[in-house]
Amino acid sequence: MKILKKIRVVELGTYITGPAAAMHLGDLGAEVIKVERPETGDPFRAFKGGLYSPHFQTYNRNKRSIALDTKQPEDLATLHELVATADVFIQNFRPGVAEKLGAGEDTLRALNPGLIYCAISGFGPSGPAMNRPTFDSVAQAAAGYLRLLTPPERPRVIGPAIADAVTGQYAAMAILAALVERGSTGQGRRIDISMLEAMCHFNLDSFTHYYSAGEVMGPLSRPVVSQSYTFECADGKWIAFHLSSPVKFWEGLLDATGMQALGEDPRFAERLSRIEHQDELIDAFAPVFARETRDEWCARLEAAGVPYSPAYDSDEALEDPQARHLGIKVAVPGVMADTFTTVRPPYNFDGDAETDLTAPPLLDADGEAIRRELKTRSAG
Repeated sequence: MKILKKIRVVELGTYITGPAAAMHLGDLGAEVIKVERPETGDPFRAFKGGLYSPHFQTYNRNKRSIALDTKQPEDLATLHELVATADVFIQNFRPGVAEKLGAGEDTLRALNPGLIYCAISGFGPSGPAMNRPTFDSVAQAAAGYLRLLTPPERPRVIGPAIADAVTGQYAAMAILAALVERGSTGQGRRIDISMLEAMCHFNLDSFTHYYSAGEVMGPLSRPVVSQSYTFECADGKWIAFHLSSPVKFWEGLLDATGMQALGEDPRFAERLSRIEHQDELIDAFAPVFARETRDEWCARLEAAGVPYSPAYDSDEALEDPQARHLGIKVAVPGVMADTFTTVRPPYNFDGDAETDLTAPPLLDADGEAIRRELKTRSAG
């Protein structure tokens, strides 16, 4: 099952983008060695006086950790020994920082010509914004994506670190492509990927609407057109459904709610009219859904063939019968607790899911073992 089991990745990453890219490769079976600063490690470790935050755990499973201060000649030599044995090197510093740490592409490629060197940045390796500090919401804003999430009332930044996570996924995809190419040519590649470029591509639908139809999309553009809804039920729980364009889903909703009279209302009789009058439609359905529990509405929408789901919180989603059937939640031996519970990778190879995961490492947990391995390799 370890598709990339013969691939070694050295990650000199912090926060999310670099660690996420390496995690995806680790999920596919690659050996990932995370190089961290002594004593403090990846800044994402810090949490309530400790070095094992939930943020760190999210993007650092399936890795080994070694602490190296590359300002010290001995530790820099260890990093270079590691890179000489690696297939992939990942860093996500601002342009020029890796070079100061002795981890620039020219230096590492001289040690390993076949190396795939992946440099992740905020705004790219050149240009007027190359040195601007960048975090998730900054990249979302620069790519025109943040405005698609900003609530029309009391505007604020909402949602998870989408730009960070997406950039890590795109980086992993590019690395996999470079590995495939190297398999036939033997040549390494330099990969540059910025959060700006990743989020612009992720925001492709918005740009396509603008350049093909002159439409500047807003936070309600897609939900209105797709006829997507979410309502609170009588028990304080929420439900969501997506009608799209087939008329059978609209008719099913009317049957499930007993609101067939809305089908005769000229504001709602046709899909384009429903799009135009979605606010009134929401006002009509909100009190209806407030009358019954979520379970009752799920049963009714299921029977009517409407695409729906309970709108779960994180304490519910993985306990859904379908999620349990697919085994999405996995628990493996932990390092700070008896078990580490996480979400398995989403793919299945030949019908089998990858559930053999390892918990995120403690800082420098593998330092001594990795140094011994390097000595053994050099002696051999």
